[in-house]
Amino acid sequence: MFKDESVSLSCEEDDSSAGWTLRRNTTTKTRTQCGDGWGKPAGSSCNISYMAPYHGGVYWCESREGATSNSINITVTGGPVILQSPVLPVMEGEDLTLHCKTKTSSNLPADFYKDGSFIRTEPAGHMTINKVSRSDEGLYKCYISSVGESPSSWVSVTEKPTTTSPPTTPTTTSTTSGSTTSSNPPPSPPLLVLGSAVSVGVLVLLVLLVFLVLRCI
Repeated sequence: MFKDESVSLSCEEDDSSAGWTLRRNTTTKTRTQCGDGWGKPAGSSCNISYMAPYHGGVYWCESREGATSNSINITVTGGPVILQSPVLPVMEGEDLTLHCKTKTSSNLPADFYKDGSFIRTEPAGHMTINKVSRSDEGLYKCYISSVGESPSSWVSVTEKPTTTSPPTTPTTTSTTSGSTTSSNPPPSPPLLVLGSAVSVGVLVLLVLLVFLVLRCI
């Protein structure tokens, strides 16, 4: 960003009770927090009215328990050209857009470079890389003819998280050795025993009846 610009940095809180504080590392001091000689704290935000080159560095949020957020790198230049790039890592498969601008214009023709190698010239001063991959990670800068060159900006690319299917619940079957067992239970032994007793009883009655008939004759 340009010298003398203002910036507001905020810690997005999932838990408002965590007490997030903005900290930074610069070339002169490390782990200083907002309000300690720089910036004006406002809750979980920090406002810097006038950015100077010595404000350049690595910024991050830190909770009272010591948890930290992703860090961002801020470069402050007094030069005529800057390259605007994402401050957070870009995920694989997403589009990456870089803007080359001056203090007065953001649509001048610009040459773009990655790791010192020329990429291409964009007539409107902004370049988009579709569906980035890890190979697109690197150090980018731009150049506007008759104006100047921007400081280099590091662009990080993170792997796209893989989605896994939930584990399938094993199902049990009612087959044993390839044959399906019947859902109807076999007759219970008491019923079978009762059936045999009835048959024997009928047979005894018939024998007695025949015996009585023979006596009457």
